[in-house]
Amino acid sequence: MIEILNPTLLTRAKVTGALVADILQTLKSRCVVGTNLLDVDRWAKAMILDAGAQSCYVDYAPSFGRGPFGHYICTAVNDAVLHGRPYDYTLAEGDLLTLDLAVSQDGVAADAAISFLVGDVKPPESVAMIDATERALAAGIAAARPGARIGDLSHAIGTVLSEAGYPINTEFGGHGIGSTMHQDPHVANTGRPGRGYKLRPGLLLALEPWVMADTAELVTDDDGWTLRSATGCRTAHSEHTIAITDDGAEILTLAR
Repeated sequence: MIEILNPTLLTRAKVTGALVADILQTLKSRCVVGTNLLDVDRWAKAMILDAGAQSCYVDYAPSFGRGPFGHYICTAVNDAVLHGRPYDYTLAEGDLLTLDLAVSQDGVAADAAISFLVGDVKPPESVAMIDATERALAAGIAAARPGARIGDLSHAIGTVLSEAGYPINTEFGGHGIGSTMHQDPHVANTGRPGRGYKLRPGLLLALEPWVMADTAELVTDDDGWTLRSATGCRTAHSEHTIAITDDGAEILTLAR
């Protein structure tokens, strides 16, 4: 299903996007050395419910997961990259943490992810990997405009990631979003320009470049959800929800 939102729903999407951005920035400020991932999940739950919104994750049970996700945020540490299920883990100095959050409010969802280093230790390789995903995300957003094709966005994202030297996995990527979290079209993190669905004003997309330092192969954790790098290398993930407008793309989940 591909949804094209009317102006009323687009206005609601902006509110949802701002909520997601605010929650992520608040959680980032709280994620210090000694923070437990289960506390991060509890904080996310409280902020979502206090806003009168709903989690897109807690009851989510797609074919690639094992049963309902059961938590309010994805927390991926170091070699974990996607669908990180919070567990009893205390953040340590230099950990690379990704927070991925999707929320629905007034019938419209928004989805975003940020990766950052915990504490004062900043390994250059990790800093560079996070930067590459952020630059790839910016390139994908810059390519998003009415009349462009999904392949144009994928190509822009993939060019940045490839030039930075990272292998690219195409099993999981960006996606349409609207009344539900995951919709068509799929937006792979590499692709051929001029191919795929033609973008129209009112379309919402969640673009999410993610990489693993030295592999494109994923393994699934024992929890049935968390995806990790097959080699145990570090990973990074950046994501924004954008709206296609007459003038280009508007980022709905940008921190303010």
